[in-house]
Amino acid sequence: MQFETLMTEVGGRLKAHNAVVVTAESCTGGMIAEALTSIGGSTAWFDRAYITYSYESKREMLGVKETTLQTKGAVSKACVEEMALSALQQSHASVSVACSGIAGPGGGTPDKPVGTVWLAWAIRGQEEVVSQKFLFDGDRQSVRVQTTEAALMGIVKLLES
Repeated sequence: MQFETLMTEVGGRLKAHNAVVVTAESCTGGMIAEALTSIGGSTAWFDRAYITYSYESKREMLGVKETTLQTKGAVSKACVEEMALSALQQSHASVSVACSGIAGPGGGTPDKPVGTVWLAWAIRGQEEVVSQKFLFDGDRQSVRVQTTEAALMGIVKLLES
């Protein structure tokens, strides 16, 4: 699916479900929010974005637990799930998407190589958070774009179910 088509589909789905979205982003640095707000009419279904690049910002803005960051790391299922839930709690949104990853070129480890990204999606009032780990190829920009596309596709899937 083309990126423009995907953005339009996400907007249409959110509007059809009378849903409002919030993003909690790390490795994308606001790219998901930028993609969502590039669509005309997005004021009807976009609430806000949290750009939490550092451990401190994840703790201070989204209440990610220190124990999560120290034991699991920022690039983990536990971290993005906490980010997604907190973004919902601290906003007027009904749907959230969160991401944290290693876009490169450095920062990778044997356990978490460059291109490792965790994404999580949540719906207000539902206990279950949907999360998924990805391993994207390419340079820093490519990893960030692929993360944004996966985040948007995840919103579509979340609203389908």
